[in-house]
Amino acid sequence: MAGRMELLRAVVHPWHQDHFGHMNVRHYAPFFDDACYHMWTRLGLGYAQMQSEHGVHTVTAEGKTRFLRELKAGDLIVIDGGVSRIGTKSCVFHLRMLNADTGIVHATYDAVEVFFDPETRRSAPMPDALRAKLEKGLVTDE
Repeated sequence: MAGRMELLRAVVHPWHQDHFGHMNVRHYAPFFDDACYHMWTRLGLGYAQMQSEHGVHTVTAEGKTRFLRELKAGDLIVIDGGVSRIGTKSCVFHLRMLNADTGIVHATYDAVEVFFDPETRRSAPMPDALRAKLEKGLVTDE
């Protein structure tokens, strides 16, 4: 898979605004979280398939948002992303929230996704078949 994948498109609505007139930080999280779900499917690793075929799923262990520019009601956003790191039991997704009209980056999000065995309730080694699919989503532009 070459380059970043488009994961989500959305609109900033008036109820996303705070008393300063821009999208409040609390509203970035749902957009980025939804985009992470789409990332797995875009990589060919849907949650149901991951668990039924490999006995694992993932949990988000850490999320870091960088707020770069304000968004206002009426702005159209697009979130793209890729895999920035692959470990033995985890991977990191790097996502960007861009203005759909201008291409300007308004925020970034790094999510540490840990492979998890629901039977033992502990982290688990990443299955080789899943690693191969994650490698196809690697990006090195940031």
